[in-house]
Amino acid sequence: MCAIIAALLKPPMPTPPPPAHANQFALLGQRRFAPFFWTQFLGAANDNVFKFAFTVMVTYQMSVAWLAVEMAGLVIGALFILPFLLFSATSGQLADKYSKTTVMRLVKSLEIAIILIASVGFFSGQAALLLLCVFLMGLHSTLFGPVKYAYLPQVLAHHELTGGNGVVEMGTFVAILLGNVAGGLLVAIPGIGPQSVAVACLALAILGRLVAGRIPALDATDPSLRINWNPVTETWRNLRLARENLPVFHSLLGISWMWFFGAVFLSEFPSFAREVLHGDAQVASALLVVFSLGIGIGSLLCERLSRGQVEIGLVPLGAIGMTVFSVDLYFASRSRPASELMSLSTFLARSAHWRVMADLALLSLFTGLYSVPMYALIQQRSHPTHRARIIAANNIINSMFMIASALIAGALLTAGRSIPEIFLLTGLANAVVTGGIFLLMPQYLSQFASWLRNSRG
Repeated sequence: MCAIIAALLKPPMPTPPPPAHANQFALLGQRRFAPFFWTQFLGAANDNVFKFAFTVMVTYQMSVAWLAVEMAGLVIGALFILPFLLFSATSGQLADKYSKTTVMRLVKSLEIAIILIASVGFFSGQAALLLLCVFLMGLHSTLFGPVKYAYLPQVLAHHELTGGNGVVEMGTFVAILLGNVAGGLLVAIPGIGPQSVAVACLALAILGRLVAGRIPALDATDPSLRINWNPVTETWRNLRLARENLPVFHSLLGISWMWFFGAVFLSEFPSFAREVLHGDAQVASALLVVFSLGIGIGSLLCERLSRGQVEIGLVPLGAIGMTVFSVDLYFASRSRPASELMSLSTFLARSAHWRVMADLALLSLFTGLYSVPMYALIQQRSHPTHRARIIAANNIINSMFMIASALIAGALLTAGRSIPEIFLLTGLANAVVTGGIFLLMPQYLSQFASWLRNSRG
């Protein structure tokens, strides 16, 4: 482990610079990337403003006889994920058959229509209508997902893929964070909270559509494709298509495991803050901030550590850090003495809590290092004519893993396991699962060894 940390801290060996745009942030000043980045950023922010504000409304402000408060978050989350299972296969076909620019613009127009419907629900307090819009916003994200990752290889050079993916991943998690914060603040405004959320969501949707209008036009990659509208048979076909390319398929499994891993922590933050750390809602929000920023920083570090290449050697490094700091989080948080709920300032004043925050920051940072090279590998090695369908297969598997994550975590809690114990088991499972993936695809380990030698040399 010391060698790994030393390799991280040591400046990388000088290598010939890539042909152009070595700085990943330079992409944000270019039309081929910037409008796309802000389109997906605004969409992710809008999803989370809407979802979190609605969850707060159901939990604190609305009385819904047919929806128990303790079930609200689970129901809203399930409705949002459901379209990924049902329609990812169809959305992948659409992204391959038609211009990705056209698809993105149509999806952003659909978002405006959905938010207009949701506005009626926010102004009138109709929970059923808002639940319908949660499903529709999930559909909006489902349609955008394959385009999001299939667009980058069409506009970025090989040496820009890792940096471009890192910026996109950073932007996504920052958007999620800001969306949750903004949704919570807006819905809490006395007297006009729900109405403020409606106005903000509509403004984000309209701004996203305007920015999408600046995305450069692209040709369709497979215009002769015949759409199969049966989601069941097409889902199975997509999974078989992904299975034909084993390095890509194993990477899909690795990314889906990352979503399983991350969902365990994200879903337990409120209970972890209250029941284990004895912190108030501000502490729970701080955990979310640390986790989101950690993934963003890790995603951005991939560009520097990979020196502009698709460096899959970073994946084992990320997996090691994910396990090490998950296990340490267990030891840092178990058997915390009982106390009154602490404010954030009181929580941070206690030195023992800094170890908890450091563990969260580092395990999420290594999660970013783990995921970005896998996304880049999938984009690089998938055939352009069906790349979006491969991404759709990834979204389908991701959804299955996230649902499994919720079910397994719930079963462990029901069986009497503590939240720190769940974190420990997740960290140990990470070692087993990622180890299995690396055995199936030894290139990850050989590239990791090569990367370590070059970094230490």
